[in-house]
Amino acid sequence: MRELTIAQVAEAVQGKITGGEGNKLITSVVRDSREVTEGTLFVAIKGERVDGHDFINQVFDMGAAAVFCDHVPEDAKGPCILVENTVEALQNLAEWYRQTLNIKVVGITGSVGKTSTKQMVASVLGTYFNVLKTPGNFNNEIGLPLTIMMLNDDHEVAVLEMGISDFGEMSLLSRVAKPDICVITNIGQSHMENLGSRDGILRAKTEIFESRKKDGPIFLNGDDDKLVTITDVDGIKPIFYGFSESNNARPENVNSLGLKGTKMDIVLGEKRFGASIKMIGNHMVANAVVAVAIGDYLGMPEEKIIEGLKEADTVAGRSHLIPYGEGFIIDDCYNAAPTSMKAALDTLCLADKGRRIAILGDMFELGSDEASMHKEMGLYAVSKEIDMIIAVGVLSKNIYDGAKEGLSNKNIEIVYFKDIEECEAELLKYIKPGDNVLLKASNGMNFKRLISFLTE
Repeated sequence: MRELTIAQVAEAVQGKITGGEGNKLITSVVRDSREVTEGTLFVAIKGERVDGHDFINQVFDMGAAAVFCDHVPEDAKGPCILVENTVEALQNLAEWYRQTLNIKVVGITGSVGKTSTKQMVASVLGTYFNVLKTPGNFNNEIGLPLTIMMLNDDHEVAVLEMGISDFGEMSLLSRVAKPDICVITNIGQSHMENLGSRDGILRAKTEIFESRKKDGPIFLNGDDDKLVTITDVDGIKPIFYGFSESNNARPENVNSLGLKGTKMDIVLGEKRFGASIKMIGNHMVANAVVAVAIGDYLGMPEEKIIEGLKEADTVAGRSHLIPYGEGFIIDDCYNAAPTSMKAALDTLCLADKGRRIAILGDMFELGSDEASMHKEMGLYAVSKEIDMIIAVGVLSKNIYDGAKEGLSNKNIEIVYFKDIEECEAELLKYIKPGDNVLLKASNGMNFKRLISFLTE
């Protein structure tokens, strides 16, 4: 981040400095005491189990320049910026700081595919611009402001992932990030508990438009039945991308290379880009299309766009390929919803050598229809050309039941475990190196434990 004085920070959030001078420099902002270094502003946040205020003197011993706090310890060893709410102070600081930067912000949201789209867009733009992308899962009301505070004057573009679970949250993120370019990947069924319906999800996601740059472009997945209903936003017509011929940006001549990626042409108006990606699955092709469209909008040379597509790679938990003998483990276990689970099963079917095995776990936050949605996944799984389905978890008993119901005369083995411990104890009876094994579940199922078990 750009160096700021304690006085500048306090003024930006209307905080009160106690216990020190205001001319000391702040060079970074964190909320985790373990990440404090010399010059850090530590944001003391009260969590469910830990209160950051308990670490205030510890972070001063580690070199912190100042802290945000809602009460000042009597024995505080350094400057405290007293505010009513430390999370809101962080958000207000990031909003102020964002407005001081001469930078383009790409805001990416959607029910699924945000991270893989972020990866693809950042890879393309990064061949031509100095780009900062959201690290890890810093996509919420705390992570996004922290990401913005990582920006400095050398950065030219920020690619920000924006995740929500309730109404009003995207309005906040939009206000803080003020995106110049907006992307919505799809409207699925995640967070149905809070948002009620896909129409509710559409309404919540489109809050991203509220604080956007008013003449900035909007890129929407034109293959999504909800997004395609958006025809105008403050006088700006969306740019639709996807496989349908009606989209402004679309792929043609798509040639799957199995688990090695895809070759394609990408059509954008009168322009045609011959491209290849190593990220697997049709959803990654759609990500490539929107990345090309954004790169072209920002004036990138064609060769740099193509280079960025070729270099783009996945991160752990998102369609990440791990060699497993002559086969692969497809690590897609960071999160799950019906749309993304279907896409993952489609991806598994790209394997052209070895058995195809799907280990499927519970999908959370789907609301009252969660049982039927899991059953639908079982029916969908047996409709694909795979050899075995292993369902894990309480909700996934419905995946097992759906798969059994749809089995008919197909030669697919179907197995059920009530929890991850039971699965781990029996798993090596069913799979072996050389198989292609998909692992897909919500993050709370801790399927990364199974990844470690198979790869250790």
